[in-house]
Amino acid sequence: MEVVAVDIGGTHARFAVAEVAEGRVVSLSEPITQKVAEHPSLQLAWRAFGEQLGRPVPKAAAIAVASPVNGDLIKLTNNPWIIRPPLIPDRLGAETWTIVNDFEAIGHAVAQLEDEAFLHLCGPETPLPDKGAITVCGPGTGLGVAQVFRHRGGYDIIATEGGHSDFAPLDAIEDALVKRLRRTYQRVSKERIVAGPAIVSIYETLADLEGVPVARLDDKAIWTLALEGKDSLAVAALDRFCLSLGAVAGDLALGHGPTAVVIAGGLGLRLKDHLLQSGFGERFVAKGRFRSLMATIPVKLITHPQPGLYGAAAAFAQEHAQ
Repeated sequence: MEVVAVDIGGTHARFAVAEVAEGRVVSLSEPITQKVAEHPSLQLAWRAFGEQLGRPVPKAAAIAVASPVNGDLIKLTNNPWIIRPPLIPDRLGAETWTIVNDFEAIGHAVAQLEDEAFLHLCGPETPLPDKGAITVCGPGTGLGVAQVFRHRGGYDIIATEGGHSDFAPLDAIEDALVKRLRRTYQRVSKERIVAGPAIVSIYETLADLEGVPVARLDDKAIWTLALEGKDSLAVAALDRFCLSLGAVAGDLALGHGPTAVVIAGGLGLRLKDHLLQSGFGERFVAKGRFRSLMATIPVKLITHPQPGLYGAAAAFAQEHAQ
């Protein structure tokens, strides 16, 4: 059957039509992207998608949102939209629907995609295991975290809010970064350090340490400078971001006890070349007495261009195949 897959983040809402059968995704169309800021609600963004689609919209919806999905009222973490799941049939015209946390959707994608959809980053160069726990984390507007448990009967996904757990600084630079952030936030979470907007705080902290005056830039401008290699301070901020992401991924792995880790998120694929060349892998394993254990964990980067949409459709396929 056909289903509209929707991946709603802090900045964009992506729509695509998926074909699902027997609990799995068969195909996924090219996405249509809407800017959240240009639409007051999901209903209006859905209507705009329908106009762009140019044909009748399927009567099934698979929605992934960057927020916990418990209860009858969902307030997105980094997005002003409010979603009331009981009203989805009336507001969207969907006769069947599934709504999941965005990284729960990524977890479904990790569980269903083939090995070719993953790039090896560090650790043993082996495929993702058929059994056991896989930690999934990734930076975007926020920091998403989930767990995949593979077993003989299939797999289960646990959505978490691990990105909001405390960040543990490991050196003087990160001490300075946390001190800077505490001027604004009483508590500094992992998301304040390794999500897209965090590059601003990293950049400005490095400038302070170097005694270099810098113009006030937003995160998009700094990411552009860093990824294009046009500003040495921005490149240093990118290197520091990769280090901190490695440390955070390692901390999450210790807490979850996984057999593998997958990096995803809106920034994940953009950072592919930098993660491979950075100190990400060294920071991942640098866990004191558990260094040897960490070195046994394969770490992958998901390379599918739309894992959120794919995963939302996979979540729908799993729920409605039962």
